[in-house]
Amino acid sequence: MDINLPLNLVRVTEAAAIRSFRYMGLGDKNAADQAAVDAMHLIFNGLDMDGTVVIGEGEIDEAPMLYIGEKLGTGREGSVKLDIAVDPVEGTNLVAKGQNNAISVIAAAPKGCLLNAPDMYMEKIACGPEGVGSIHLDLPIEENIRRIAKIKNKEISETIVMVQDRARHKDLVEKIRNYGSRVKLFNDGDVNSSISTCFKRSGVDLFVGIGGAPEGVISAAAIKSLGGLFQGRLKPRNDEEISRCKTMGINDINKLLSLDDLVKGNEALFAATGITDGEFLNGVVQYPNNTVKTHSIMLRAETGTIRFVEALHKLDNKPQLSPRNSNWRK
Repeated sequence: MDINLPLNLVRVTEAAAIRSFRYMGLGDKNAADQAAVDAMHLIFNGLDMDGTVVIGEGEIDEAPMLYIGEKLGTGREGSVKLDIAVDPVEGTNLVAKGQNNAISVIAAAPKGCLLNAPDMYMEKIACGPEGVGSIHLDLPIEENIRRIAKIKNKEISETIVMVQDRARHKDLVEKIRNYGSRVKLFNDGDVNSSISTCFKRSGVDLFVGIGGAPEGVISAAAIKSLGGLFQGRLKPRNDEEISRCKTMGINDINKLLSLDDLVKGNEALFAATGITDGEFLNGVVQYPNNTVKTHSIMLRAETGTIRFVEALHKLDNKPQLSPRNSNWRK
């Protein structure tokens, strides 16, 4: 795989974060999302790659999202062929409200290596490397908590489980609390939250719940690079979603999806840039003279390399990203 590709993916997420940050705190989540989509298209179109979006938040009739099946890159003969999973803004509401944990994020792998599935729900569980071989999606939540506590030499009361604050998780949250563990609720940001289990400084031991399938595949690429555990199971809501799965070659809808089902091989790449401050990334910072600072992470599953990239961008020299450019989308 092209040695420059990981950094080029960071350039894509940086551009999306910079443009989306223009709408931070302005209450317009759609504008923040649109700005990030436009920025991603801008940078992707100049990259020497033949990429296809295999899972994401857009369908072809919902453009200008980065829709499933969309081609990205120059697509020249000889260009590396890639599967792409993407979320231009994970946490559009967070950006609109000026809240923490919004990121721009991409996962990429050689063609045929990322799960090709519709934009739908997925049941998930994630943890850091300590839980590999012990934690399992089909175990009762109490048993998973008991196991992770034993592995980490913690009391049950010292364990922290990350769960999205949604009505569908009411019973799950009650079970966790009744067992004596603590719950850390989050509003938006599946990827950010699941990956946090792999960073000791987060203090999070488990991530569980039902969220978006695109975020699940993206998270799996990152967690595979970090040596952690991620398992999922698609949760179709209707016959149409079941039919879409079968059209994409997924016949066993109820199959437990391991890391290797979600991300085949060991050449996956992951890139993310903070839009607002979060669990492991700082957000975009505006400096005088039309300059901004970004903080990104770049992961390679093949080597397990973790790179944090801090960059200063002089936007007068990048007019395509600058909000002062009169041609920029308002």
